[in-house]
This record gives sequence, structure tokens and C-alpha cells, in this order.
Amino acid sequence: MGIKNKPHVNVAAGIIWKGSELLISKRPQESHLGGLWEFPGGKLKEGESLEECLRREILEELGLCVHVSAAVLSVDHEYTHKTVSLHFFDCIWKDGEPRALGCEEFRWIEPACISAFKFPPPDIQMVELIKRRAKNHNLFEQTESV
Repeated sequence: MGIKNKPHVNVAAGIIWKGSELLISKRPQESHLGGLWEFPGGKLKEGESLEECLRREILEELGLCVHVSAAVLSVDHEYTHKTVSLHFFDCIWKDGEPRALGCEEFRWIEPACISAFKFPPPDIQMVELIKRRAKNHNLFEQTESV
């Protein structure tokens, strides 16, 4: 018996800031992990950089333009049917008002409140990092220059 190779997917996710608030979105009920909250983003297309992917996905899902500033964390996660490398980037809201275009709903939240929302397994390390930084009043460095 040979080892079955699972497809591997690279995903970019944005930690989107507007002032001191953070944007999260809810996955559509009919999708994989439906009903859970996440950091907006999506799958990398061939020929795209992670930053290009993130800007495209956030525009498609929420109608927002963001400045992608710094890579924050990468997490590898194995599902029964695929493996995922999830790359989190600190982002700053530039333009547009969020709309639920490719998600069920969205919310701007204070980072200290993030525990009230249920996230998929690959996002938990990012959630824990946000909770630690909120507790220490040491949020991500945010620059307004774009």
C-alpha cells in the first residue's frame, strides 16, 4: 500500500485593522467549516504572491481595499482530505465599507473580545496571539502610511 498524497493549499489571511478594531468574517454555512469565524482571505492562485492573493480575496469577499503590511504567522494544518499552509498578514483598512459578498457576515471587534467567537483549528494560534497581545496592551504595530 502506498501513501496517499493529499492536495496542499496555500491560503493568505488578513488581520485587518481599522483603528483599534479588528475585522473578522463568518464562513458561509454551506462551506467547509461553515458557520465558524475567520480572518478574511483565501486560496493562492498560480502566479500570485501571498500579498496579491490577500488583496484580491478581501476585495472579492468584503469589497475592501487593504494595505498588506507584514507577515505575522504561518500555520500548517492537516485535514482528512487536504493540508493547508495558512499565512497571516497584518493589514490596514484603506478604502471601502465592508459588505458580506463572499461571507455570511462580518464584524469589527475589539481584540480583547475575540474569545467570544469560534474559529477553525488552523486559526487558533492566531487567535491566541491576538489574545496575548490584547491582554498585554501590545497590539500589532500599526502604521497609517500606505
